[in-house]
Amino acid sequence: MKPTNTQNPEYYHKVVDCQYACPAHTPVPEYIRLIAAEKYTEAYMVNWESNVFPGVLGRTCDRPCEPACRRVRVEEEPVAICRLKRVAADNKGDVKKLMPQGPFTPNGKKIALIGGGPASLTVARDLAPLGYEIHLFDEQIAGGGMMRSQIPSFRLPEEVLNEEVNYILDMGIHTQFLTYVKSLREVLSQKYDAVFVGTGAPRGRDLPKLPGRKEGDKFIHIGIEWLANVAFEHTKSIGEKVLVLGGGNTAMDCCRTSRRLGGKDVKVVVRSPFEEMKASPWEKEDALHEDIEILDNHVPLSFEVKDEKLIGMKFQKVKAVYDDNGKRQLLPTDEPEVFLEADEVLIAIGQENSFPWIERDLGLEFDQWGMPVVDAVTYQSTLPAVFFGGDAAFGPKNVITAVAQGHQAAVSIHLFCEGKNLRERPSPYTNLVSQKMGIHEWSYDSGISIDQRYVVPQAEKTITLKDRKKEVELGFDVPIAFKETQRCLNCDVQTVFTADRCIECDACMDVCPTSCITFTANAEEPELRQKLLVPAENLTQDLLVSNQLKTGRVMVKDEDVCLHCGLCAERCPTSAWDMQKFLYSVTKAYQMPAPLPQIQK
Repeated sequence: MKPTNTQNPEYYHKVVDCQYACPAHTPVPEYIRLIAAEKYTEAYMVNWESNVFPGVLGRTCDRPCEPACRRVRVEEEPVAICRLKRVAADNKGDVKKLMPQGPFTPNGKKIALIGGGPASLTVARDLAPLGYEIHLFDEQIAGGGMMRSQIPSFRLPEEVLNEEVNYILDMGIHTQFLTYVKSLREVLSQKYDAVFVGTGAPRGRDLPKLPGRKEGDKFIHIGIEWLANVAFEHTKSIGEKVLVLGGGNTAMDCCRTSRRLGGKDVKVVVRSPFEEMKASPWEKEDALHEDIEILDNHVPLSFEVKDEKLIGMKFQKVKAVYDDNGKRQLLPTDEPEVFLEADEVLIAIGQENSFPWIERDLGLEFDQWGMPVVDAVTYQSTLPAVFFGGDAAFGPKNVITAVAQGHQAAVSIHLFCEGKNLRERPSPYTNLVSQKMGIHEWSYDSGISIDQRYVVPQAEKTITLKDRKKEVELGFDVPIAFKETQRCLNCDVQTVFTADRCIECDACMDVCPTSCITFTANAEEPELRQKLLVPAENLTQDLLVSNQLKTGRVMVKDEDVCLHCGLCAERCPTSAWDMQKFLYSVTKAYQMPAPLPQIQK
């Protein structure tokens, strides 16, 4: 193999598994160390610069970072990354003074944002400090989009959402709430320099052909529409017997909200096996904790209506069968049909995009599924001045993905307005700094706690089920938060190898607790992976391969199992190994003027 090019910023970025898995690439270990040092303000700002809504995401994020966490190499549970983010938000102090302060010098450009959700708000935050005049249109009463209409208050208190939305709107954003945009042509006629569409996926899927659907319509609701009606207090109650169709997070929000509005017998009915439900594991756990029954492998057959009133539904039992490629089929069983009583039914089987307000003769192309044709890098549509992001661009995902796409769309809009090539995008900001303070002392805490993951406390069920606005999770207190931070393996502190200092004593290989370092003759990658002390089986994680050493061997380190403990650097007699903290920050259209805070011992 050729020597690894560690000058490529993506190499070390990929080693920081949690940050690499985050769509917005938040520097996770950096803010966890800041929390450990009780620097909550700085930890919040590291988050805010990257993911924009730390208080919201610290409660509601889908947590793609946690399955990637290197802690699962040594035990079952990852670091509670998401809930530590909330600790920073709950203890942040006065952060507004650290944010860009308007009024900003105008640059003469005007941008329209259609939809007030996380993607649009991210674009506004990134472009406003550059002098753009931002006009935001949304049909809701306030900003936040689906964060306001679809995430229940018992998961996301309104005051938390309002605070973080207002940090952005207070930058001088021109807001037009309670305004439904009926025509893109009309928006374009107002001479905006660019238009960003962040309208989400506002239409919930229905079961229009299921027998009884029309007859029982009064008692059957589309999940996301029903949640919005609850959020805006148009709906305040529900029947005692409730069926929720679907197995995603929206279904979990629907069933848990139903319990708070009067549902005593609430069941979730899903086609797939329980283990394959799309809902996050913790969402299913919370639903079960609130006495909600989840019935899997049930396919709906009909809505049953008697005397113009819904009385329940019929279902067919199925079983999952998999072919040699792992593709699943749901096949009927010999069991009889199942009838479940219901006063009301909530349909939460997915969401779809809807663009009835975009005329089809503007030059903006749509694909066969009715989605706009959008460049996956630039987020530009086939109508050059129109950009998309969030669920409106590529279908329903989550808040953190919408934020990440908002950042990149803002970069594209800025380049577009300056007449530059949208594909010549700025490189990320990176830094690599030695943490050495002495022969065996580092500027970060390299001692790793052996503690298991700590449980986030919850309010009493007897209290939360009586008040839909009572937040269920209480968050970590400061002492427990500190203990949880100590579970982090500091994966961004890289093991940097300098070949010309190495005397090939093999001391690092001997001391490594995971046997991830091997000195061996070079070979092609498949053979080299098998020659290591412990064969490197995870092909998604790269090998660190040195230049040729004096004996003709090379040093090879399997990044997949390295715990960043620093023992190799402590043991090395020539400082061929060094622990160097790697910082990776995705370049935004507006970069914070001060560097991200650095933690010193």
